[in-house]
Amino acid sequence: MTWPAPHPGPLPASGERESNRLPAGTTLRILSDGRAGHEAQTLGLAEALGLTPDIRRVSPRHPYDWLAPFAPPDPRDADAFAPPYPDIALAAGRRTIPALRRLKRASGGRTFTVYVNRPATGLDTADLIVAPRHDGLKGPNVVTPLTPPNRVTPERLAAARDAPDPRIADLPRPRVAMLIGDASGIVQDLDYIASVLIASGASVMATPSRRTSEETRAAMRAALDQPFGWFWDGEGENPYFSMLANADRLIVTGDSVNMVGEAVATGVPVHVIEPYVTRRKLTTYLKALESAGAIRIWPCRFDDWTYPPINSTHVVARKIAKAYAAFDALP
Repeated sequence: MTWPAPHPGPLPASGERESNRLPAGTTLRILSDGRAGHEAQTLGLAEALGLTPDIRRVSPRHPYDWLAPFAPPDPRDADAFAPPYPDIALAAGRRTIPALRRLKRASGGRTFTVYVNRPATGLDTADLIVAPRHDGLKGPNVVTPLTPPNRVTPERLAAARDAPDPRIADLPRPRVAMLIGDASGIVQDLDYIASVLIASGASVMATPSRRTSEETRAAMRAALDQPFGWFWDGEGENPYFSMLANADRLIVTGDSVNMVGEAVATGVPVHVIEPYVTRRKLTTYLKALESAGAIRIWPCRFDDWTYPPINSTHVVARKIAKAYAAFDALP
């Protein structure tokens, strides 16, 4: 079995990177609900903007969390909207919305607010809303990228290829990385797929997410407990970026918009295993990526194809920088 090496992907042009940059001294605060997917999106944007964020995490108590995003913020999370007020605030996740809106008011409107994902509270949730195209949200202050922002950059992938995680470097090529989310609604048996791939001559590495059930984890541990197999289950350094960078093929469970978006940022062929029951928005998202040539729905075999990496992060960062410049110029 021989497959082509991963597509390294083009580096963003220097002019593109510079156009994301904001004036020196611009301050940025991230409001986080602690969820890895939400935090990855806002951190990816902060990095693309060239800013070091001040991260303030919210953890609203009952009933504030039940009523979010429509309730006021939990007073215990007051640090999230306390002075000194930042120039820009980024937030993702419904539980951050009350704090983001309070920060806007507390700053006297001086903080430029950005919310990532579709807010239930409408277009006035923030000065700028970053809602992926499949969310179907439209408005004068809405940016609609094909994929969510992320932290997968050509530079980060290149560094991981130059110095791969030793546990991955020990696996002979070709390598398949399996990115597993909530596999409870997946028809195919992931452990069987992994075993078949190893039997056919590939190395298989897999990583779960927080949503992966213990049943699925146990099955994957057993399937990959053999030569040319490795299941990362939280021990040692997180190998996620090294997996993305050093895989020749990627298999992703289609329940996670973020994981699929991070996978197609590599330029490596991505096979998506669809959940048995899909939501309309998820189906729209996967069909758009399939039309763009980035993914193929898992056909129980590997196909060969190439495509330029798809990553909307720098595009979104440019739009944030432009919108903030206009906001900052207001009297």
